[in-house]
Amino acid sequence: MSPYRTLNPTTGKTEKVFDLHATADMIKKLERAHDFWQNDWRNHSIAERSALLNKAADILRANKEQHARLISIEMGKVLAEAIWEIELSADILSYYANMAETFLKPRDLPIAQGKARVLSEPLGVIYCVEPWNFPYYQLARVAAPNLMAGNVVMVKHAPGVPQCALAFEALFQNAGLPEGAYTNLFITNDQSELLIGRPEVRGVALTGSERAGSAVAAQAGHHLKKSTMELGGSDAFIVLDDADLDVVVLRAAAARMGNNGQVCTEAKRMIVHHSLAEEFVSRLKAATDTFQYGDPLEQGVTHGPMSSEVAMKHTVAQVEKAVANGAKLVCGGKQIDREGFFMQAAILTDIKKDNPIYYEEIFGPVAAVYSVQNDDEAIALANDSPYGLGGSIHTNDEQRGYQLALKIDSGMVFINDITGTAPDLPFGGIKNSGFGRELSEFGIEEFLNRKLIHMP
Repeated sequence: MSPYRTLNPTTGKTEKVFDLHATADMIKKLERAHDFWQNDWRNHSIAERSALLNKAADILRANKEQHARLISIEMGKVLAEAIWEIELSADILSYYANMAETFLKPRDLPIAQGKARVLSEPLGVIYCVEPWNFPYYQLARVAAPNLMAGNVVMVKHAPGVPQCALAFEALFQNAGLPEGAYTNLFITNDQSELLIGRPEVRGVALTGSERAGSAVAAQAGHHLKKSTMELGGSDAFIVLDDADLDVVVLRAAAARMGNNGQVCTEAKRMIVHHSLAEEFVSRLKAATDTFQYGDPLEQGVTHGPMSSEVAMKHTVAQVEKAVANGAKLVCGGKQIDREGFFMQAAILTDIKKDNPIYYEEIFGPVAAVYSVQNDDEAIALANDSPYGLGGSIHTNDEQRGYQLALKIDSGMVFINDITGTAPDLPFGGIKNSGFGRELSEFGIEEFLNRKLIHMP
């Protein structure tokens, strides 16, 4: 039975099932994409590619609620957040359409002898494996830079969001991009491995779990393919002793509980100065008490279901494991007694280093709050993690926050804001959070041939 299905997490019912692509069909699509790249797309001017991507962005904006509803139905995101995701995705398409010429222009190097020029040329077929938690945004941030660079893109999207996958592919078709420029694939992990080994594939990008990243990176490395990996995170949300809780607690609720906690860059570890810790926890609990759970398409609902029954049960089990090993459960952490995969937002405190949950990523609506004595202890705790994706520091002294940000081992640090994203901000991490960058000028540079031409 095909794993590609719309299983509505609000009702727990399967609404649509989609057939897998046969391996022969997958290879045919690959050959078509490679042929299109080799004989057509790579020779298009940047201006021609730009016109097509801008048109795709316009179509996406004009139909944003239609697309957003697919997100809500397939993975449970509340409609307002889903609309924001669609708007951000359109902005990413426009950003690369309008900035690619600047990013890709030839560079003359200052050298000792002769003249040296570096050209930015496409590699060919880029294969992408993408997750369910941002079904459009994740696609936009790999498709836009690579298409503008002159690569073509093939995508294995998450099995739980097949309608989103097809709608994104159709978006480019409707904008006039020829067949082979962007190709959606409904394939298994074994087929994916076979595809990575094909010589036509010249780069591999994945956003997902450590487990998936380790497997796909190994496959890409075995075949000498360049890869980028955006994996898990356990971001620190550091609250210094001079922070204004009136502002910070609202940020904390958004930073941890948005998209039901199913975000790699969410504030999974809240590290609070001891003088504010008790009040911080009390206020954060009060904020979670106001959450309205229900159908994500209904007005007034702030939190829909988790993406799947497996995700919900795993998160509840992590909370239970934390408590069984000495953590204090302030609130929530249980399945809500109603149809669908709903979980009440939780707050955990008193998590010691010997608690097995200490180093785990909790991919659900659970805030873990730690009390620290000073700035040095906050930084040490922030860095005591196998992950290094994002993080944030909250203080009334911006320069103090900047100096502490220099000491945090992560790919991104935000001062007086939650860990966020925008088309012009580079996104990526270090350690077990992966390698490579997406978005900004760095995102378009990952899958390019930097060809040197030297003249005497």
